[in-house]
Amino acid sequence: MNLTEIATQIREARERIILIYAFNATGKTRLSVEYKGITRNAEGAQTGIYYNAFSEDLFVWDNDHDNSEQDIKLEIVESSLNRFHSSLTEDAIREKLIPYKPRYDFYFDEPKDKNPENGIPSVCFYRKGDDKTKIKISRGEERIFVWCFFLALFEVEGWAEPTHFFIDDPVSSLDDHNIFITADTIFRLIENNLDKRDIIVTSHHLGLISILSDWISKGEKAEMFVNRDKSKKYKTLILEREEDDLILSNPRRSVLLYHLCLLQLLEEARKKKEIYTHHFALLRQALENIASFLGVGQFGYVLEQIGITPETRVADIVNALSHQKVYYYQTDTPVPENKAMFEEVMERLMKKYNFKLHTE
Repeated sequence: MNLTEIATQIREARERIILIYAFNATGKTRLSVEYKGITRNAEGAQTGIYYNAFSEDLFVWDNDHDNSEQDIKLEIVESSLNRFHSSLTEDAIREKLIPYKPRYDFYFDEPKDKNPENGIPSVCFYRKGDDKTKIKISRGEERIFVWCFFLALFEVEGWAEPTHFFIDDPVSSLDDHNIFITADTIFRLIENNLDKRDIIVTSHHLGLISILSDWISKGEKAEMFVNRDKSKKYKTLILEREEDDLILSNPRRSVLLYHLCLLQLLEEARKKKEIYTHHFALLRQALENIASFLGVGQFGYVLEQIGITPETRVADIVNALSHQKVYYYQTDTPVPENKAMFEEVMERLMKKYNFKLHTE
């Protein structure tokens, strides 16, 4: 299929929430552009809101080299979004930033003509407690700020018309912890807009898609995502490229790509000894996938098969940690006993089933 056919397939899906995993350079950003094109109304106007690489390009640094960086700022390129800026407040963005625990603060520059309808021209950043000295934040911090800027914009009055949100890879340049904070912000966005508009999320980060899929399908609020006729309001897909063709497939039909990538991510965490709470959610998914392949309903059976006893207690720990909200720092790092348990499960899993993974 080509991009237009893929976009059309997504548009015609009966599910309101579409999660798509794809390797980089597969065509995720171009897919969002194609989707924008086929969903315009009769007058040619956009009917959705898009967060993608083009959205990030609206924010450009003015490093003020001629003045020794004294007036360094993040400029906002004029676009169709400017008309909504007048309803956007600094506090609204600060609220979205709270889970990320930023070490900086910021303020908006006023338009030179003092007309708020022209939008916010730029943003100045400073270290908390020193609003006189402007600073440049890191690339990761910038990505987080831009994402929170859009999260706040999504809630501005006047955005009620869009029929869909298309979110393409909001986690570039972020570390694992901030990626899973972002997963929580996306889940809240999905929750708040459920049955109001369609939401499409694409990402090259398997963990982001896996966690969202897990929360939606098996989390505490999973019942929200099932219709009265028991049909699902969501779908998880994989976008693959085979030579010049694109394929949009179900993860269960792409075991090699999806499940082995998941195990690869977990094995890398074990080898590097960089194990965090969100890895337990991914571990549970891997165990459930193996259990499903073996024709049993509970992943405790897999634990028993690899020699983990008592398997019920280990299953309880995996369940408890995989349901925690990852945006709280105090829950991000498991206790040593649970880290050791994770390592043992992964070591026995790899030995028992002899998965062939490409890890560093």
